[in-house]
Amino acid sequence: MKNLTYLVFGVITVFLVQACHNKRGKNYNQTTLVDIQGLNFITNGIEGGLAELKASGLAITNSSNQRVIRFAKMMISDHTQAGNELKKIETDKLVVEKDTVNADHQKMIMDISKKSGPAFDKAYMQMMVKDHENAVKLFADATTNNEAAIQNFAKKTLPIIQMHLDSAKVIVASLK
Repeated sequence: MKNLTYLVFGVITVFLVQACHNKRGKNYNQTTLVDIQGLNFITNGIEGGLAELKASGLAITNSSNQRVIRFAKMMISDHTQAGNELKKIETDKLVVEKDTVNADHQKMIMDISKKSGPAFDKAYMQMMVKDHENAVKLFADATTNNEAAIQNFAKKTLPIIQMHLDSAKVIVASLK
């Protein structure tokens, strides 16, 4: 009788654990309120912004070129504001992703941090051109996203990113 009680208790426990596990799995899959394009936009947008903030922080401390420093300060101001808005969308849409700088950006930041003077300025500004070219494409694609919050944010922010790209190109062209 004792063994039968343990067996029944064990079977019930297995069913309860399995039921809880399945329920958690279903809830996890249903938490995000955006499609895969929206998810990619949010995660790539936040990641790119974080990378540009880190690189721009380096530019403020490592550059002596006033144009580069002004550009870096503009990056920090504009990307902090855009990042906060994108984080709100991330939260509102229940996106749970780790917001970090990817390995490629970490390598770029490490590489520019080893430079100084005009070599630093040129490497930083070239990074800004490349990143903003990618960002323009990312944001342009998002202007047709199914989620109104993503679409509106992309439409509002795209002209600013385009202006950053144009400014970065002018500064790169002026560096020797």
